[in-house]
This record gives sequence, C-alpha cells and structure tokens, in this order.
Amino acid sequence: MLLIKIGEKSFYNIPVNQFLSQWVERLRTDGTRMIPLKNCVSPASLTAKPNWHRDAIGYMVADANDIQQAGQGTLLLSGANGVGHKGGFFVTPNNLWRAAIIFTVRRVVKATWLNDRDQFLQTTKEITDEFKNDCLIWMLFNGSNLTASANNLSWNGESWSIVNHFIPFSEEDLGSPERFESEFMKHYLEGCTLSTESTNVLERAKTLWRHYYEIIDVAAVREQYKLNRADVGWYQVRKAFQARNLSGDYPPVSFDDFELAYGALSDKLIPQVYELGFLK
Repeated sequence: MLLIKIGEKSFYNIPVNQFLSQWVERLRTDGTRMIPLKNCVSPASLTAKPNWHRDAIGYMVADANDIQQAGQGTLLLSGANGVGHKGGFFVTPNNLWRAAIIFTVRRVVKATWLNDRDQFLQTTKEITDEFKNDCLIWMLFNGSNLTASANNLSWNGESWSIVNHFIPFSEEDLGSPERFESEFMKHYLEGCTLSTESTNVLERAKTLWRHYYEIIDVAAVREQYKLNRADVGWYQVRKAFQARNLSGDYPPVSFDDFELAYGALSDKLIPQVYELGFLK
C-alpha cells in the first residue's frame, strides 16, 4: 500500500488550568430571578430554576473545551437558558470582552477530521483592542447569538419579560418606532475604534435591521418569535426576514452583502486565533 505524506500534526500535553475554559470567572447565582428558557424565547419546564445574577446582561453556553463540541455548544442568550451548564457563565459588562473572544475563538475555526480534538487555550500574548473589538462584532452578528427580547412570557403562573442588551445601534439608527429598554451595547461601542472589516459588518447589518421595522409581520410569525417589543435581537430579525422571504408576500431581502462582509471579518480572525495561541 502506497502511503503519501500530506502534512504534520503536533500533539501537546497541556495542564487543564491553561485551557480557555478557565479564562473567565464564573459568577454564582445571587437570588436574582430570570425566566428560564428552553430556547431563545420559549419558557422552560416548571422543573427549571429562575436563577440569575444581578450584573448579568446575558448568559453564554460554552460546553466542553475542544473544537469538536464548540460548534453546537457555544451560544449567547438573553435569558436563563442553560444556567448551570458545565462551562457556561454569566456575561457582564466587566467580562464582555473576554466573553466575545471565547465565543469567537470557539466558533470561527471549523472542525475537521484533523483538528476536532484540539483544545482551546488561554493566550499568553498581548491582545490588541482591534482583536477584542473584531471578536465582539463577530459575536454580535453570528448565527449563535441568540439574544432576544420578549414581553408576556408565561412561566410558573407569572408573566415575565426579557431585555436585549446586545443591540449595537440606537433607535434613531434603525428607525425604530419605540424606545429600546437597554442601550448598553450602543454606548459600549462608542468607546471602541473599529477596524474596516468590523465597520463593514456593522454598516451592512444596520441596513438590514432598518428594513425590519418597515413591515409588521403576520400574527403567526410575531407569536412564534415573540416580536412584541421594539428591541428585538439579531436572531429575531433574521427569523422575521426568513419568514417574509419564504412567504413570497414581500420584496425579498438579500443577506449577500452582509455575508460577504462577515466572511471577510472571519477570514481576518482565523489566523489570529493561531497567532495568539488560542489554538496550536
């Protein structure tokens, strides 16, 4: 049998305390209550617990520490979905930049037969503000950013609301008919200098998001995705557009320009994941 060398693969024995999963402090629940969800906007079963932390603006599911499981096990959420997940943690204003890096590093490199058991590592190199901000924008517009808003969610005999803290635009930017309850992300980004790649993603996403407010979706779509607040999340915007395009009742909305810009940002970030030592 003829054997053909196609490359080299190195293996490392690295202590667990150097894994990326150990890079962020995990706050304990503190008695603050939040509706537990089974997905972005649907209440969980009554056996779930409404545990939260007063400083949290979201919750990140970050299951396992290898590439194989990162694709399905990396999610950003607005409610108490997955609180208690092994590896999950509350996202706060203080750890947001690390959360964005963890999210991006775990998702931007795709699994292959050669790398799927590789472990994510903490970097020992200097992280630039540009890399931090690129990761934040990449996270905000990734398909696994499932942050959302909703009113009148019924759970355990109570009515609950969830607030979206991850809209990087103001009401005026988007032409929203109502005020947003949280402008956290808009103000957070005001202190950031964005790269050309991130700016392109942000501008193309803003164009799409503005279109969302031009049409009131049919009742079934509004109910399915809980579109009963102005401060909807990127997940809800995308789902609304998918429903509109499938119905054929509205002018089709193309994501092609956005996807090109997002792909350029991804291409920029992938080699940096290795250069900074998050993967070997």
